[in-house]
Amino acid sequence: MTGPFDSVIGINKETIIERFLTQMPNKFEVAKDDIRMQGVILNIDPASGKANSIERISIKLKDS
Repeated sequence: MTGPFDSVIGINKETIIERFLTQMPNKFEVAKDDIRMQGVILNIDPASGKANSIERISIKLKDS
């Protein structure tokens, strides 16, 4: 998954919280801070198809 870390599905979290609390539509603004790429690396046994290990990765964009 990639995108702004401190957001709600890539949208500015304050906007989402306001919409939730007021139930009024408002313009979604894309969050622009703390951009990250996250995922996992799996080591899978080819014979059984089961995971032997899992490693979480999180790479932060240098400019954010």
